[in-house]
Amino acid sequence: MDEDNEDNVETQEQILQQVAIMQSEHSNLDAVIERLGQDLPFDQLELQRLKKRKLILKDEMAKLRSRILPDIIA
Repeated sequence: MDEDNEDNVETQEQILQQVAIMQSEHSNLDAVIERLGQDLPFDQLELQRLKKRKLILKDEMAKLRSRILPDIIA
């Protein structure tokens, strides 16, 4: 039973590392989007792609975080 608990902790640590990497990329995208919006004229298509990637990252982070949280039976 301790072995299962250790595997679970390792998995949680790996998930937290993935979330941290994604958060970093999300922040970087936010900065790039901000700079791109300031430059005139700006590439609307590129801006849309960056925003879409940012949204995908946000969804993926939420999914990973939900794997860490214990299931609560209502």
